[in-house]
Amino acid sequence: MTASRPQKPFKKKSSSRSHQSKSDRAERTAQLGKLFEGDTGPERIAKKMARAGLCSRRDAEVWINDGRVSINGQVLGTPAYNVQPEDIVTVDGKPLMQAETPRLWRYYKPRGLVVSNRDEKDRKTIFDALPSHLPRVISVGRLDLDSEGLLLLTNSGDLARVLELPDTGWTRKYRVRVRGRVDVEKLNSLADGITIEGIKYRGILASLDRQSASNAWLTIALKEGKNREIRKVMSFLGYTVSRLIRVSYGPFQLNDLEEEGVEEVKASILRDQLGLPRDKNAEEKEAQTLSVKKTNRRPMRKPEQKGKPNADHQRKKTRHRS
Repeated sequence: MTASRPQKPFKKKSSSRSHQSKSDRAERTAQLGKLFEGDTGPERIAKKMARAGLCSRRDAEVWINDGRVSINGQVLGTPAYNVQPEDIVTVDGKPLMQAETPRLWRYYKPRGLVVSNRDEKDRKTIFDALPSHLPRVISVGRLDLDSEGLLLLTNSGDLARVLELPDTGWTRKYRVRVRGRVDVEKLNSLADGITIEGIKYRGILASLDRQSASNAWLTIALKEGKNREIRKVMSFLGYTVSRLIRVSYGPFQLNDLEEEGVEEVKASILRDQLGLPRDKNAEEKEAQTLSVKKTNRRPMRKPEQKGKPNADHQRKKTRHRS
């Protein structure tokens, strides 16, 4: 293992930009608070249908043009309509359900799956592989076809957009394997940002974890995550990425999640990480759910006494001898 020099921190923002950032963060927190409370005010009809988990915004617009959506008993003729809180919306004659409270899931995306609802090449997508019990979800950002690791999923497009913003300040961390021998000085230079073919990339923290004869493992942290950013930057430095695993997105970790595994983030933890006050009703529901799960667990087998092998072990020994 080759030790690398301490990495440079991301550049500090100026006081004016820092003040603006705090103001923007406070505004986003206020908007998220309204979203979790269901108080969104007037909003476009397609967005309201998508938030209710009925379909995507694009599909909603198609349904509206097909005459399947009515407002207060009148067929809607255009998607350019702002729904008021008191409006009664029906789709195919059925009342539109209220939007669900935003939820978040951790998902281990394997290599070979596309992060898209529709793929023009008809390749398999993550949405083909997700468990059927999940509601309609969208991804927070993307991972390319050959990348794997942590992908956040949510039932709320508004929440996804907030979490994707670089100004939200959440760092994405990756374990990256590249071919060849790595020059640590090149990695250190990325902390100041880099411009490749006219595209400017913000500061990237990269450190060398292990160097072998033919390849090296790196840890890379960034806050922006442009399309194929790590692969393009490594290629510019002269390294080919052979494996890329996202291990964290902000405070959420991949940990021991297995490939294609999905696990919901507790509502209380999600609210904490978004800077929102605790919801006592949600916490009580979570406690009840955990209590039911514990009650339904199978009782643990008592440890066998020393000198008395259990029956399963004895049967295995007998079969092995025969």
